[in-house]
Amino acid sequence: MRAGDPCQNRAPTGSVALPMLTFDRALLRLNRWVVIAILAAMALMVFVNVALRFLTDHSILWVEEVSRYLMIWLTFLGSGIVLRYGAHIGIDTLQDRFPRQARAIRALIFVLLLAFFATMVWLGLRYALLTWGQTTPVLGIPIGAVYLAMPVGFALLIVHLLLMAAPYVRHRRFLASEEFDADAVKL
Repeated sequence: MRAGDPCQNRAPTGSVALPMLTFDRALLRLNRWVVIAILAAMALMVFVNVALRFLTDHSILWVEEVSRYLMIWLTFLGSGIVLRYGAHIGIDTLQDRFPRQARAIRALIFVLLLAFFATMVWLGLRYALLTWGQTTPVLGIPIGAVYLAMPVGFALLIVHLLLMAAPYVRHRRFLASEEFDADAVKL
């Protein structure tokens, strides 16, 4: 494993572990690049629109709508990566207070997260289907396509959660990267 590799999970060697590790790395890489592409597209569209508005007193009508919907997709697609690095807001008090039960507490947290994510996939699919007949004002695309970000994002969260389960439950371990420091915002 190279230094700076996006995936620092230590998987056991074996016939099943290598394909899982390969899938894990590919998923993280793809997920990162999709998030980067969405963020870059949003920044470019908004910059061009502001420049046009400032220079010509005209703007592109669809930019605000597209950037708003891309922000929704960015949030849901990026949350899996943030989960893997342990950067979501968390309360570690119970684990610190009861170190002997820490593994059981983390297992309970894992089960609760899995149940919540699965529920949100189901509710998100229902909501997307419910709103599929409505269209956006400028582009005229189905609102349900925008709301698909929720079940897709939570399904991705389930995959990330399952891939990180063993290191997290056993050792409270998250991914490590030179590019991303989840502890930077801790007080």
